[in-house]
Amino acid sequence: MSTTADRPDDHTGSTAHRYAPGPDRTVPEVSAADTGNAHAVDGGTAVTGHREPAAGLGAAAMVSVQVRGTGDAIANGPHAVAVSGNLTVVERRARQEPASWPHQVGVIPARANCFQDRAEVARLRQALAEGGTAVVGQVLAGMGGVGKTQLAADYARHAQETGTVDVLVWITAASSTAAASGYGQAGIEVLGADPADPHAAARQFLAWLEPKAGAKPCRWLVVLDDVADPADLAGWWPPPTPYGRTLVTTRRRDAALTGNGRRLVEVGLFSRAEAVAYLTGVLASHGRVEPADQLAALADDLGCLPLALSQAAAYLADAHLACADYRDLLADRATTLADAAPDALPDDQGITVAAAWSLSIDRADALRPAGLARPMLHLASFLDANGIPETVLTSEPARAYLTAHRNPAADGHTPPDSSPVPDRDAARALRALHQLHLIDHTPGTPHQSVRIHHLVQRAARDTLTPHQHERTARTAATALLAAWPSIERDTALAQALRANTAALSTCADDVLHRPHAHAVLYRAGRSLGETGQVTAARSHFQHLTDTARHHLGPDHPDTFAARHELAEWRGEAGDAAGAAAAFADLLDDRVRVQGADHPDILITRHELARWRGEAGDAAGAAAAFADLLDDRVRVQGADHPSTFITRYNLAQSRGRAGDAAGAAAALADLLDDRVRVLGADHPRTLTTRRELAYWRREAGDAAGAAAALADLLDDHVRVLGADHPYTLAARHELAYWRGEAGDTAGAAAALTDLLDDHVRVLGADHPYTLAARHQLAYWRGEAGDAAGAAAALTDLLDDHVRVLGADHPHTLTTRRNLAYWRNRVSHELGREDHAPSDISSGEH
Repeated sequence: MSTTADRPDDHTGSTAHRYAPGPDRTVPEVSAADTGNAHAVDGGTAVTGHREPAAGLGAAAMVSVQVRGTGDAIANGPHAVAVSGNLTVVERRARQEPASWPHQVGVIPARANCFQDRAEVARLRQALAEGGTAVVGQVLAGMGGVGKTQLAADYARHAQETGTVDVLVWITAASSTAAASGYGQAGIEVLGADPADPHAAARQFLAWLEPKAGAKPCRWLVVLDDVADPADLAGWWPPPTPYGRTLVTTRRRDAALTGNGRRLVEVGLFSRAEAVAYLTGVLASHGRVEPADQLAALADDLGCLPLALSQAAAYLADAHLACADYRDLLADRATTLADAAPDALPDDQGITVAAAWSLSIDRADALRPAGLARPMLHLASFLDANGIPETVLTSEPARAYLTAHRNPAADGHTPPDSSPVPDRDAARALRALHQLHLIDHTPGTPHQSVRIHHLVQRAARDTLTPHQHERTARTAATALLAAWPSIERDTALAQALRANTAALSTCADDVLHRPHAHAVLYRAGRSLGETGQVTAARSHFQHLTDTARHHLGPDHPDTFAARHELAEWRGEAGDAAGAAAAFADLLDDRVRVQGADHPDILITRHELARWRGEAGDAAGAAAAFADLLDDRVRVQGADHPSTFITRYNLAQSRGRAGDAAGAAAALADLLDDRVRVLGADHPRTLTTRRELAYWRREAGDAAGAAAALADLLDDHVRVLGADHPYTLAARHELAYWRGEAGDTAGAAAALTDLLDDHVRVLGADHPYTLAARHQLAYWRGEAGDAAGAAAALTDLLDDHVRVLGADHPHTLTTRRNLAYWRNRVSHELGREDHAPSDISSGEH
């Protein structure tokens, strides 16, 4: 194909108008092939291949052009030009006169509907008003959607309106190219720089910002909006001067952003009042009025995130939906954030809440250690937004998940690293997310070191396939279990782990029951009970029983396990008879489904016997344990640990039924067998020694019991450590028998020391701590301080009611003993009150 041109210009092939790609665009590509010949005559221009008029400067590098088979170029006559291949025509712009002041370069974003005057607004305006004494650079940093650009725009408009700025430059600085282009345009407009060399114009403008001797000072403000990477501003920071101000908005919080006169200003969420005021104002502008309580609840649902609030208000207005109905839509787990966005975004927004953090995640994932930030965020998205212990996210299960889900290199060529992720890289992945404001990572608060907005969590979960959702949720559960200590010495950690389990259950309850109920659900409930919250433990296992029955069926082993725990904590909450009845029902169902000799059946029979004894039927409990022991020996063997446990409880039951000597003899035999099978230092062996000392004392051998307990305490410290609960229990027992031997003051002193250790190791509300307080009050009274005993029991009663409930047996015992010591005080003052006859030393 040939082209003849007798006009000024003609071409055959393709034409493209180039543009500067944004951060989410790719460089356009153009290809031309087999376009024939180009023939130009008499001053004309002919092109075969590709011709592009570059409307602007420096555009030639912005397009990828591929040309082949373009034929011949023939020019005939004066000033004729023919080209075969690629021709780019750059139109040279004439210099313009420098602009007069005041002058604005760039476009300030429009003010959002019902813009809120937040605390940050006042701080920024004050910084501007303080002139040369203020920090000359402000870096507004925060997560996507908090309104950083709107705050910067308000700052800029206020500077113009108050006449405190001569030259204002607004640059959308999402890349180094964009920043340089913005400075170049400022140089062209403000200085009249040569438009043919925008890079030189940019450098000329930056140099001009530095005040010169004898020159008229210029009060300037440079706004660098949406800085994606601090490295993009290397060499492009405005100079710190007394006359100029720099304002940056960014999702990053790298150290490189501050220093040299710049200060980081964290931009947070709306306060609840600001969120409600915003929603009220926006809806009113659309003629809508919603109940204030519903608006407040919606603000909570959206975490007071400005972007989410504005899009929710637009959805309500467009769909004419009631606020309560929109909240129901949000609460539906089948609804994604994208489903809750309006069709047309308000306030010139270019991105939905659902996509607001995708670019931040990409950038965090590119930071070292590359490829770990995204899977780490996925794990965190299933846990408690208000605080995740770092030990959970750096545990072995979490690191194995990161290893398996490490994203490949961004270049698409480097294979992903398959080596196990070490602790330090898991922690660095958290720092990468922190740098992009996707999480707040504060290692100084280890139990709540990771905080994350719940909409970021939801957006991250929305990107997962059903299979990924299930695997990530169960990994999070296993990570919680791995971080859970076997002995809960740190009550704050235990509370954080329980809160994270509850959050995980809220967003993945069905997954946690597939294919079976995850062990963390049971661990969370036992944690409640072990820290003294027995009523809460009972409620937890009631809920778990219901959900297990729903997901797995009434005869599933996990449903039986939940019923077992429910019965157990029903008894611990004070209803021993109810616990025995519940275990009797469970036993019938287990025998029907599992068979009489199943190990779980034997465990259920064991608990049924125990709670019969706790309900007052010591003889019946002893008989049941005796029958169970025969079956244990037959099914599991004489030396099985469970057989030993039944022998232990049978001995206890005999003692409670009145046969202290028989109990002591049985425990002596058990001790020999446990030493033989388990060893002298096994915790169960030590427990047997303690119980044997107790029943020796009950059988009349007080001196032998005291000596045995003293030796036992030394062994507890040596084997288990001074802070182990068994060691604390041995100290408690020794103090009790010290008092019984007549040394009431020594018993009180020992219990005072023990109580401090109980609070430090187990926490103030642990059942052992409450028992130690009860004992201490008793022995204070017996030592002559009746008023002190009454005061201590008054405080203890309040805590018993709060922790255990008003009707718990321990609470009732405390109430009776308080009445006794109050009567003792009255008697000492000469009153004729009568003391109750059933005074006891409390839980022992």
